[in-house]
Amino acid sequence: MSERLKDKVAIVTGGGRGIGEAIARAFAKEGAAVVIAEKDARTGTATADAIVAAGGRARFVETDVTKDSDIERAVAQTVETFGPPTNLVNNAGANVFYEPLDLPDAEWQRCFALDLDAAWKCARAVLPTMLKLGAGNIINIASVHAFKIIPHTFPYPVAKHALLGMTRALGVEYADRGIRVNAIAPGYIETQIVADYWQTFPDPEAERRRVSAIQPPKRLGRPEEIAATAVFLASDEAPFLNAEVIVVDGGRSAVFHD
Repeated sequence: MSERLKDKVAIVTGGGRGIGEAIARAFAKEGAAVVIAEKDARTGTATADAIVAAGGRARFVETDVTKDSDIERAVAQTVETFGPPTNLVNNAGANVFYEPLDLPDAEWQRCFALDLDAAWKCARAVLPTMLKLGAGNIINIASVHAFKIIPHTFPYPVAKHALLGMTRALGVEYADRGIRVNAIAPGYIETQIVADYWQTFPDPEAERRRVSAIQPPKRLGRPEEIAATAVFLASDEAPFLNAEVIVVDGGRSAVFHD
């Protein structure tokens, strides 16, 4: 176990599976104490237990990031168990895809509650402690949808565009007080959510091959590759990297489409 995140205390929302789980495991492997703020008690507990079994420090706190009281409890239990949080990873979210005029009002609200409001509320909950420490690091998990528009995925890209705006605004606002705020924009990453989506096709394996073929490396990304970028941002190796977004999509967004 290395020490790139020694003495760091991190909260990872949605840390029970997929990209969030990979980030939580990677942080713990690098020496951080990790709180898995996850809505699903089964996956959240399993991730925390696996980290502890591997010699890391972790705790699961059942957290619905759309509820202020749950966020406040997660922060309070972090302080109680490991001390003040120095790192926050806003990973929890949901794909909400519609054609614009087919979008129900409730789905608009759900998208923004999970993909934008929750990130702000979690940041707001940890910022006072970080400001007292004079140091802190917030990482928002955005998406290539934050700067590329794919038809029929409304309003998800609207929320992710706004998340980048919030990242830059908070990063600039608190830069002179020791706080860094950055974002990671993953491309097509092979997670359980993606696997479940493929099952909606008549031939799931054919869809997997199709999507893989249009990626420059001819494969999908792995959650661990997003986690590696998060470790870099969370460490002391990037002290002048602030209010920025790192795209991790295998070069897909650089490809010209006619």
